[in-house]
Amino acid sequence: MTIIEKIIATHSKYESVKPGEIVDVELDVRAARDFGGPNVVKHLKENNLGIADVSKTFFTFDTNPTGSDQKYAVNQHLCRTFARDLGIRVFDIDHGIGTHSLIEEGLAYPGSTAVTTDSHANILGAVGAFGQGMGDQDIAVAFNKGKVWFKVPESVKITLHGKRPNGISAKDMVLNLLNKFGANSLLGYSAELYGECVDELTLDERITIASMGTEMGVIILLFPPNQAVLEYCSTRAGREIEGVFADADAVYAQTFDLDVSTFKTMVSMPGKPHDTVDIATQKKQKIDSAFIGSCTNGRIEDMREVAKILKGKHVAPGVVLKIVPSTDAVWQQCLDEGLVRIFKASGTLLSNAGCAGCAAGQVGQNGPGEITISTGNRNFPGKQGKGSVYLASPATVAASAIAGYITTFDDIPNEPAVFKPSENLIKKMAEAHNVEHTAANKPVEIEGRIWVINEDNIDTDMIFHNRYLAITNLAEMGQYTFDNLAGYENFAKQAKAGDIVMVGKNFGSGSSRQQAVDCFISLGIQAVMAESYGAIYERNAINAAFPIVTYKSLESIEIQDGDMIRVNFETGKITNLKNGKSAFAEPFSDVQLEIYTNGGLF
Repeated sequence: MTIIEKIIATHSKYESVKPGEIVDVELDVRAARDFGGPNVVKHLKENNLGIADVSKTFFTFDTNPTGSDQKYAVNQHLCRTFARDLGIRVFDIDHGIGTHSLIEEGLAYPGSTAVTTDSHANILGAVGAFGQGMGDQDIAVAFNKGKVWFKVPESVKITLHGKRPNGISAKDMVLNLLNKFGANSLLGYSAELYGECVDELTLDERITIASMGTEMGVIILLFPPNQAVLEYCSTRAGREIEGVFADADAVYAQTFDLDVSTFKTMVSMPGKPHDTVDIATQKKQKIDSAFIGSCTNGRIEDMREVAKILKGKHVAPGVVLKIVPSTDAVWQQCLDEGLVRIFKASGTLLSNAGCAGCAAGQVGQNGPGEITISTGNRNFPGKQGKGSVYLASPATVAASAIAGYITTFDDIPNEPAVFKPSENLIKKMAEAHNVEHTAANKPVEIEGRIWVINEDNIDTDMIFHNRYLAITNLAEMGQYTFDNLAGYENFAKQAKAGDIVMVGKNFGSGSSRQQAVDCFISLGIQAVMAESYGAIYERNAINAAFPIVTYKSLESIEIQDGDMIRVNFETGKITNLKNGKSAFAEPFSDVQLEIYTNGGLF
């Protein structure tokens, strides 16, 4: 078996598992964050569900650790009081990013299993653990049963040969991997990384690379733990931890051999994490702001590298540099080692530990027309604000903040770039549109008008932007559907109850937010058809009894925007009522059909 198969098997009732099998997985950790937690509590209370094991159940407040938003404050307090009543541990606003805390606290370790409402929970692959982000319905059931159903993924093996060039950081390595694999060529796979240079990676570097597995579309990037990782995890857990390793005869769906000596310093172009290019093509691009932090690059090694570049220098005039350590322990190390003094002397804004720029509740956001260079893992449109966001390594971001434009740490000018007056166009938000939600029957065959949206990789921020995450009332969600998808900002006004949406590959990539499914239900949309889905989105839709249909090709039936079509969920038959032509998509699996006809996971 592969690593993922071994971990799942040891946490199931089976001695061995194979790709495609659906099994119940016992969870060593089940956690909810401050934006997903309130809905988890709501589901538990409304369905009279208890907690299976409070010692394995946690809340992590990392998306708004500054307590600067009243709605977040309400949600956090709701979770705190629930946790107090039941004896659940809370990693509160003074702790840092939840997934990092799980590693620091010895709760996540090689071979363990964990789920949270964080779509980057697969970061735990850095220590050879199984981590998954899931929606609030899944997490509520995980709190209650201590396990969730999961489909065993196929595995791929990626071997990096050669010597890593000087100056190529772990962030550059993963940006090079994104350049190779894109956002969906490995969609749904578990990827294992091997090679001499991989063995030499520190824990902090492994965390950086594992963090961006979500952006590659993989279920998880798994690192076989080296001796240093095993010793660290054993110390944190307070007992000897043995790693889980693939068998010599493990079966992989695909294998890849890459030459790491060809890797270059890279940046991701605004809007798409996988659109990575050689930094040489973007040098001298003027920036307004810079951000260092996130679950990808908020570790102590990142902070030390940044301090080395900033020491004795100052951020360029008019440029704002924001630094946010990943955990309070890292923040304390920065203080103890004198890094805080260097940061402040350079004109940096230093915030308390947390998710920061990747979440709307802390420093790191930008405004319309603002150009930011960031160490985050996502730069989807609107993710860090209305501006444009480049992704790069901590060294590149620090150097760029000093220069005032994108550059490398070995090419910082003596004099920084200065701003020239310019005007920015600010696009108005679509007007709110309220639609009353009415419960529908659950027919296995539907008919409706089709919306043909010929785009791949439509992420959850395009579907339902993170600025609306505090909304929990389903009736209010529909009006914001697709208002962050270019060309479809007025979708909610023009859509009609009974419509069907047809898109391309990797629909719903990104966040674990349930609202990206519920907004369609709110509008009365009957179904979504796509070539493939983000793993968490697929789960959320199935669990919410919202029909999603997977097709390979429908070219033969010549569907045009506005056509009336018929879809049968049991057979997968799709008929274009305009021309009478039919084709077949994948029929609902037994699990999907059972949940759909039951009206939802609960």
